[in-house]
Amino acid sequence: MKRNIGIFFLVLTLAVAFGGIAAAQDKAADNMELVKQKIRTDKKLFVAENMQLTEAQGKAFWPVYESYQKDMEKLFERSVKLIENFAMNYETMSDDAANKLIEEWFAIDADDLKLRQSYLPKFRKVLPEIKVARYFQIENKIDAINNFALASKIPLFK
Repeated sequence: MKRNIGIFFLVLTLAVAFGGIAAAQDKAADNMELVKQKIRTDKKLFVAENMQLTEAQGKAFWPVYESYQKDMEKLFERSVKLIENFAMNYETMSDDAANKLIEEWFAIDADDLKLRQSYLPKFRKVLPEIKVARYFQIENKIDAINNFALASKIPLFK
């Protein structure tokens, strides 16, 4: 399993690096969509390997997973936009603009918790509790990696 985690981190790192390169190219939007799809696919494989679902569990789990991922992607995109906005304006940011960024950051965090809580009963409906806990453990580890990658893009006020 340690090998699987290492492979996942390597693929994620390469995908993020490739995304940075792709952003500089003429067809950056198309390339970024390919990178996002690759990350989604790799994540799903990583989850599948680590969940060890039975066939019946998988049949019930994957539709809930896909719906959850789509909803989480919206929150992630909001976070990316927030960071981009901050990075573009941090040297000349007014107190009002800083306040709006802080409020949006808190709103994203609150919406993230609400979304997770709203999906908990859905996952509980299709999986035993130990597998639900395992799934959220996996998501938490992946989120930690994503948060680290995003944090590295945030300039620090001088």
